[in-house]
Amino acid sequence: MDPWFTTSLGDATLALEPLGRLEAAFRAAFGTAGCPPEAAVFFRHESEGHLHCELRVYLSPATEALARTLGADPCGRPSPQDLSLLAGPEGAWRLLFPDWPGPR
Repeated sequence: MDPWFTTSLGDATLALEPLGRLEAAFRAAFGTAGCPPEAAVFFRHESEGHLHCELRVYLSPATEALARTLGADPCGRPSPQDLSLLAGPEGAWRLLFPDWPGPR
């Protein structure tokens, strides 16, 4: 199984600008060539017991080249619980999380 990738954008209250840059980088990398249906970027607010939550981004395996340019770390497939789709086709939910009854 191909790895997913993850990176933290830091304090969620300050992450709006980096999140916008990441979305623009995704669209530049995949928008003009026709976005593969399994290429997607998700994000989630995570606290892990800290006072402030961080904004953690998850990039699907099809975005490996972009993930590496961002310095994202390989990881396992994240739980889809509380994820939000930042960039990529809506159909990516079904392809990447086939057993999850969430967004379709």
